[in-house]
Amino acid sequence: MDFLSGIDTPLFNYLILPLLIFIARITDQTIGTIRLIYAAKGFKYLAPLFGFFESLIWLTAISQIMKHLDNFYCYLAFAGGFAMGNFFGIYLEQKISIGVVLVRVILQKYETALGENLKTAGYGFTLMDAIGREGSVKLLFSTIHRRDLKKYIKIVHLVRPNAFYTVEDIRQVKGNVFEKTKRSSIFSRTNPQNRKGA
Repeated sequence: MDFLSGIDTPLFNYLILPLLIFIARITDQTIGTIRLIYAAKGFKYLAPLFGFFESLIWLTAISQIMKHLDNFYCYLAFAGGFAMGNFFGIYLEQKISIGVVLVRVILQKYETALGENLKTAGYGFTLMDAIGREGSVKLLFSTIHRRDLKKYIKIVHLVRPNAFYTVEDIRQVKGNVFEKTKRSSIFSRTNPQNRKGA
């Protein structure tokens, strides 16, 4: 944005420049939020790539702040862009649905219809006996792609509307129907021959 330094009009200083800083901060913080999520999930090649663009955009924005220290609107745009960038980063990551999750379903009574429905939909599961506060229960475990979570929970609720369940992110999975420790990303395609869960 060095070419902007020669422009000095009220319209530019109090509207256009803060707007550009706001957009730049939204962009770099959105990228930064996704980068942190990718890093936490072990994407060692994508995280540095996002980090490069995050830093480049941040430096561009902060350089304009330093050149206009007397412009309070730039401060507001910088902080506002940071806040909105966090929101958009989390929202975008949820839409991308990266990775694999472990779903635990606790059932007071297991019904075979639930297992059959999960199998028909292509989801594997493990069923175990357990003891809860009110007596014997069944624990049903499934490892599925995160993008399939809503569909999986819908199948569970069709049979057991009040079923208690928890969802936990998994960093790495190998074996069974997950034949490789391949992490899904926005740059990878799912093999249509692979099943949906284990």
